[in-house]
Amino acid sequence: MDFSLSEEQKLLVKTVRAFVERELYPFEEEVERSNEVRPQLARQIKQRAIAQGLYAANMPEDLGGGGLDSVTLTLMERELGRASFALQYLVARPSNILQACRGAQVEEYLLPTIRGERVECLAMTEPEAGSDLRSMKTAAVKNNGDYLINGAKHFISHADIADYVILFAASGEERTARGPRKKITAFLVDKNTAGFTIRPGYRSVSHAGYHNCILEFDNCRVPASQVLGEQHHGFSVANQWLATTRLQVAAMCLGRAQRALDLAVDWAARRKQFGRAIGGFQGVSFKLADMATELAAAELLTLRAAWLHDRGRMSDSDAAMAKLYTTEMLARVADQAIQIFGGMGLMRDFPLERIWRDARVERIWEGTSEIQRHIISRAMLRPLE
Repeated sequence: MDFSLSEEQKLLVKTVRAFVERELYPFEEEVERSNEVRPQLARQIKQRAIAQGLYAANMPEDLGGGGLDSVTLTLMERELGRASFALQYLVARPSNILQACRGAQVEEYLLPTIRGERVECLAMTEPEAGSDLRSMKTAAVKNNGDYLINGAKHFISHADIADYVILFAASGEERTARGPRKKITAFLVDKNTAGFTIRPGYRSVSHAGYHNCILEFDNCRVPASQVLGEQHHGFSVANQWLATTRLQVAAMCLGRAQRALDLAVDWAARRKQFGRAIGGFQGVSFKLADMATELAAAELLTLRAAWLHDRGRMSDSDAAMAKLYTTEMLARVADQAIQIFGGMGLMRDFPLERIWRDARVERIWEGTSEIQRHIISRAMLRPLE
């Protein structure tokens, strides 16, 4: 396997890293302090990302996106991952699920989102349906050619700034050998639709300025023309593209872990105790060696999955392994970096405290570590059943 980067990839990495350091880093402290991204700042970041060709880099070129292959996109996500999530998210990579748009949906939802004129959010999780999405209670019932939707979603990221929601709701039931199973349909629901309410969500210790929300649907009428994909085939829509979001999480964790390691190396080289730099002590230097080794292994695992994806050969297990190992690696690297810093690592004067705190959610969203292990082990055992 050729591990070298093309000149275009090297240039992209350099461009994105410079963008992150120039346009995002200076505002991290402000976002941490206020738990908000000012609308003016959000517009500024989005406009400058669009001007540099970084916006919607994951979407096909013929639709107006960047058309990056998976490996190149992973390299970009890695660099963006170095910054506060609330800021780097503004260099948006719209949900690939939108490629299921058909007919009028393309002009109303897909293309404006790629251009940065509209923002979407994804609504799956419910209070009683997290990892077990088939148990969702939000229901869509046909009524005079439309759908009446009732129920609630929670932990819905950035719904407060979204213009519309990609909503997954139970639309029927089928009998299977394991008993009844809900059918799921995906919908495009505009923010101003009657019967649809967005409320502030919970206060999270991770990703300040990037909010979760609660969505409530009370006889919310949605036209059949806003079904995304086919009725009852919502999981088919999701499964076709959602594996790539696990690669996105893995890639961003690589960037954050690299930043934590860089901070730890710099501190170990400058901080003196007992008359010498602490990096000269094995207790510290061995930590650095372990951190660097884990990071390199996680990067190879993630790039391998992206390489396979570009060739149409990436399995669910490949994506799950990348997400599982990289998110857990980030937790270990951030924790060891704080140990090297000592008490100063927990002070808000340094970005390390935020990296350590933000790392915790990565093992939960986009599929918990337990779900990733289930996917991996199921693929191993199923051929033997």
